[in-house]
Amino acid sequence: MINGYRAASRASRLQIPIIYGLDTVHGLGPVAGATVFPHNVGLGAIGDPAFVEEVARVIADESAGVGADFPFAPVVAVGRDERWGRTYEAFAETTDLVSSLGVAMIKGLQFPTGGTKISILGNAKHYVGDGGTLGGVTGGPVTGDEAALRALHLEPYRAAVAAHVGSVMLSYNLWQGVEMHVNKTMTTDVLKGELGFGGFVVTDYNGCFQVDISPPKAALAACMNAGADMFMIFGGNTGSPPVIGSGTTVLSTVRQMVEDGTVPMERLDDAVRRILAVKCEMGLFDTDGVIDAAATARVGSAEHRMLARQAVQKSLVVLKNDNNVLPLSKTAKVALAGNSAENSGNQCGGWTITWQGQTGDVIPGATSIRTAMAAEIGAANVLYSTNGSNTAGAEVAVAVIGETPYSEGAGDKVDLTVPGAATVKALKAAGIPVVVVLIAGRPMILDAILEDADAVVMAWLPGSEGAGVTDILFGDVTPTGKLPMTWPRTMQQIPINLGDATYDPLYPFGHGLTYP
Repeated sequence: MINGYRAASRASRLQIPIIYGLDTVHGLGPVAGATVFPHNVGLGAIGDPAFVEEVARVIADESAGVGADFPFAPVVAVGRDERWGRTYEAFAETTDLVSSLGVAMIKGLQFPTGGTKISILGNAKHYVGDGGTLGGVTGGPVTGDEAALRALHLEPYRAAVAAHVGSVMLSYNLWQGVEMHVNKTMTTDVLKGELGFGGFVVTDYNGCFQVDISPPKAALAACMNAGADMFMIFGGNTGSPPVIGSGTTVLSTVRQMVEDGTVPMERLDDAVRRILAVKCEMGLFDTDGVIDAAATARVGSAEHRMLARQAVQKSLVVLKNDNNVLPLSKTAKVALAGNSAENSGNQCGGWTITWQGQTGDVIPGATSIRTAMAAEIGAANVLYSTNGSNTAGAEVAVAVIGETPYSEGAGDKVDLTVPGAATVKALKAAGIPVVVVLIAGRPMILDAILEDADAVVMAWLPGSEGAGVTDILFGDVTPTGKLPMTWPRTMQQIPINLGDATYDPLYPFGHGLTYP
């Protein structure tokens, strides 16, 4: 498909090559059979920029293999409120960790050969403050004053610009009552001026038409005059509020606005210059644009999946391990239960195949935790049931519970009580030790399961390689993951973050046990 698009663009009047954007926020998630890495919060638990850069190189290689040379990554939001539905897309709650891992991701995506030529275009998002909205509401107003905005949320972009990121995506959220898509001060004056960003600014999906400006033509003008250079438009959308319906209509509208002086010609020239400059840096004018078949053959390869498995191993955080129930014996019969034990969709979370993700063992090429455990100790030694009813003869139980997939505002929640407590209680009633493996995109409230759980392992949203989880459970690999976010005791404590004046979490930032 993309080969065809590229050929058509090179056959057009100006012969300007296209770039193809895709939501590759944790690997090539939208592509069936690709390698799916842990979401960013899991990479934050690893905390190793060199390893994250290696992950990004693989993502860049698989992206090149399908022609998706404009991945909408990395997210460099600082996640300050677990109620936010995009918490798992943030590396951490601290600016320093987000900045260092964001830079590592940019380097791995854009410069995988170690040179200066852009390979796959990095896209730092969402500018700015999306992880610090009031109540964790997606697209809401950012809390705090300008000093806090700069110290917490702007710094990762300063680091990204210094790392030569080629593009930045605007955020839906508001700052001081103004939507970021039409905030000229923050986009033109701060990002392009103060920070010296020389790449191009792209809107989020239909972002110019989600601002409180009407008619749509006026919203488009405000967006462009504020500093947006490229528009992410869904063709044919006639929803409410009505939008300008396609890229063709947007271009004709821009022409009209320039001709009538609504948008200065200099602003249009600047936008075009920025986009063309990035395409030149990518070398798009120097090739025939045909996708490298060798790279296509590497999508979902065993080598790439092994790196993803290592990422899972490194990302798991052992929160609790009473009486050293972990690691598990490989000769023991294990009662395995929970909604995510045989559910690659839950493992991968949102932005996998579909926008919201999907539950079930449905991700092509993925390995569920049940499959991985059977491979580790033999299927006959894995007594499986979803609800914890199959425990006869088991010496230990593992409950894999947690969230079902979501993305963006669909994940905004005011109650983060961990689901699956009934399954844990059913296993505990068998009189055997219980290990809880939590599949979730954020810290959750654990009161309902803590008393019954002898051990708790936070697996985040580990992606396609469930064997990375069993590697930790059975001690093939020693756990090293550390919490990149503070773990609250109650919903009333949220937001809770490192450095708060009063700080009494269930587990502090940086917590993570290892084996003796």
